[in-house]
Amino acid sequence: MKADPKADAAAAPAGGGKSKLIIIVLAAVIVLGLGGGAAWYFMHGSAAEETAEAPKKEKSSKKKKKDEHPAEYLAVEPFTVNLQPENGDQYLQVAFTLQVDGPEQAELIKTNMAKVRSRVLLLLSGKKASEISTVEGKQQLAGEILAVVKEPFDSHGDEQEVSDVLFTSFIIQ
Repeated sequence: MKADPKADAAAAPAGGGKSKLIIIVLAAVIVLGLGGGAAWYFMHGSAAEETAEAPKKEKSSKKKKKDEHPAEYLAVEPFTVNLQPENGDQYLQVAFTLQVDGPEQAELIKTNMAKVRSRVLLLLSGKKASEISTVEGKQQLAGEILAVVKEPFDSHGDEQEVSDVLFTSFIIQ
């Protein structure tokens, strides 16, 4: 049997193509393996750092919790004020609660409640019903009340630590 030179020529490139394909597949597997190994290393390394830092974070958050007091809520007596005229006489009756940071701040505000009420009364009496009838208007008013309550009571004093104004009643007539 004589070998067909054309058949041998056709078989040779096919065999060479298979070896190239095997080399490419092996190279791809190696590259993917190295990439996966590098990803695991970096993820595993950052996890080890996080677990080493976790006790430090817990200790610092425990210190903060000991230094900070739980929020206290201080109800302010309701206000009834004349609003700026738009369509005849209009009145606002509003009650709110202040969220303060700790018992010392609650006591400071109770001691200076006359100043707090005066500041809020002046603020409220300068409003129009149309300004405060929407949700956005009420939120803006809460921010303005917060700002006037936080102002220091003395010229050399610090700001009060009030974190929120919570409306408990809001009626416009």
